[in-house]
Amino acid sequence: DFSPNYGIALTPLNGPLPPYFFRITDAEPRARILYNKVADANDSIVALNTMLCVDTLVVHVPKGIRVEHPIQISNILKGEQDTMVNRRILIVMDEMAEANIIITDRAASQSRFLTNQVIEVVMKDDSRLNLYEVEETHLLCTRYNSVFVQQGRNSRFHHTNLTLFNGHTRNRLEIKLQGEGSEVTANGCVIADKMQRVDNNTLIDHQVPNCQSNELYKYVLDDSAVGAFAGKVLVREGAQKTISKETNANLCATKSARMYTQPMLEIYADDVKCSHGSTVGQMDEAALFYMRQRGIDEKETRLLLKAAFITEVIETIPLESLRDRLHVVVDKRLRGELSKCEGCKLCQ
Repeated sequence: DFSPNYGIALTPLNGPLPPYFFRITDAEPRARILYNKVADANDSIVALNTMLCVDTLVVHVPKGIRVEHPIQISNILKGEQDTMVNRRILIVMDEMAEANIIITDRAASQSRFLTNQVIEVVMKDDSRLNLYEVEETHLLCTRYNSVFVQQGRNSRFHHTNLTLFNGHTRNRLEIKLQGEGSEVTANGCVIADKMQRVDNNTLIDHQVPNCQSNELYKYVLDDSAVGAFAGKVLVREGAQKTISKETNANLCATKSARMYTQPMLEIYADDVKCSHGSTVGQMDEAALFYMRQRGIDEKETRLLLKAAFITEVIETIPLESLRDRLHVVVDKRLRGELSKCEGCKLCQ
């Protein structure tokens, strides 16, 4: 439930407002000034979204407002015909504003869907934002998701992207640290099997001194699934005292699963602490043997090892209620009990 007492505005740029949203009069003109200023307008996928998107959802948290309860934006794909969907979200965090935002993608019918989503985030000085994206669709869904973030001085941005079920997904994350003392945590978790494909492409751009970034992406690939990760950390000239860590760890549960990984560092400053690395491996045979010796059957053993591998990402989520729910959903997914959207009252 959203109330003016929270001081938060959710409003489309065009068209009527949904009955459960409300409007703050100065949110719309401010949003128009920022619209398409953060995203990469030269990118063909973004340009297509800009051309075809008929509306934009604006989330504006004013100066000094701390939103106590999480905001959830549910995107539900439903229809009898094959459909292309273009969505645009603009998030504006004013000075010292704080919020948790959860964006979920679900499919309530088995039609083919092509989704092109662009999210722009503007973070002013001393703002705090935890942004979570969860995808639970099906094998006939193709999703292009682009997130662009600008951070001001001493801002804190935590982003977690979880792909639990999909067809073909390409995620792009671009973060520009433009104010001194800003910090970003960018994590991702992928569970894929059958013929699923998930690509994650990230860029963390350190433009000023005294900023920190920490990035962790983990994949569990089964059957003939394909994963790809290309993560670049750019430290510009003059961005001294930068601290950055980038890690990509991947578990291929079968010989037919494939993973392509390319972590990158591009550094033009000399007083920095930066590291990057990636691993691709299969099940630990010693761990499998150890657990089998203690009476755990092979199927359960493999499931427990996969869950333990993913847990590191889940445990970094600051929002306890979401963290607890994801532990349950991930367990269902790994057991094969979740083969599409997990379902909720909104989809029924």
